[in-house]
Amino acid sequence: MTLAMSVTEREAFLSDLHVGVLSVAGEDGRGPLTMPIWYRYEPGGDVTIFTGRNARKMRLLREGVRCSLCAQDEAPPYKYVTVEGPVASVGTDGLAEERRLIARRYLGEEGGDAWCEATAADAANEVVVRIRPEHWLSADFSKLA
Repeated sequence: MTLAMSVTEREAFLSDLHVGVLSVAGEDGRGPLTMPIWYRYEPGGDVTIFTGRNARKMRLLREGVRCSLCAQDEAPPYKYVTVEGPVASVGTDGLAEERRLIARRYLGEEGGDAWCEATAADAANEVVVRIRPEHWLSADFSKLA
């Protein structure tokens, strides 16, 4: 018996609401940088995040760099999906829309719009990062039942 999710199951899980954990190789002999992050994913597409252009993670996340994102359920039956792949693009195209979509995903429509308004000045120093999932790992422990 395998605990691995099907393509449809893992894409649906990743598109559900989870705080992601992003990992990217560090610099100067330091270990990988790993941090929780808001993200957006639609089945068949790229994982989208936004971040400050001067953040340490942005210095590490340049086009072509490989990174990983893990999403999990912390309550039994445990489930997780990890994707690994290259940064497909970094830029400001679509930044306002991605900020709004991602903020609404995590805070609801009203809360997301309020967050976007309250942090509008930050957007001048942010970029959109798109990560192309190439390798997937997954487990759904409910399959043991």
